[in-house]
Amino acid sequence: MTTSLRTPRVIAVVAAVAAAALIATASAVAIDAMPGASTKPVVVRAKNEVTALLTSVRAARHEGYDRVVFQFANTLPGYDVRYVKRPVRRDGSGKVVQVNGAYIVQIRMRNALDADLTKSGAPRTYTGPTRFSPRTPEVVELVRTGGFEAVLTWAVGLHDRVDFRVTALNAPARLVVDFRNH
Repeated sequence: MTTSLRTPRVIAVVAAVAAAALIATASAVAIDAMPGASTKPVVVRAKNEVTALLTSVRAARHEGYDRVVFQFANTLPGYDVRYVKRPVRRDGSGKVVQVNGAYIVQIRMRNALDADLTKSGAPRTYTGPTRFSPRTPEVVELVRTGGFEAVLTWAVGLHDRVDFRVTALNAPARLVVDFRNH
């Protein structure tokens, strides 16, 4: 009779340990929301024939990453996203641009502008700030560093050298860069 009483207890203990292990594993998987992220450059050549027109830049905190979004009115540009060393220089003039943060990721978008050169007076398509701090865990500051000869460049200042992931989305056209946060 002693054996039969111990068996349910043993089964209950084993089940509890297995459940705890499963929960711990599921939690670890849920925290890593950035499969494929790394610190290596991500380069995609421009395929768009018309100039991509920037309309919005935003940043927000998500569970496991800070997201930076560049939204376009019409199409996606080509892009080159990579860590760069200081000094950060303005496109065209070469003047040094101060960017807050210990590390800098440069986002250079080709065949893209924030003004529509096909219209009289070249109206701005992006009228938001050209320098702002989103108050997220990892992203310190975003700074527009150029819009010259259909190359639009922004610098992202970061607290740490973290993995990033780049995603291109449609409807509306968006270039999304996620930075791992802690």
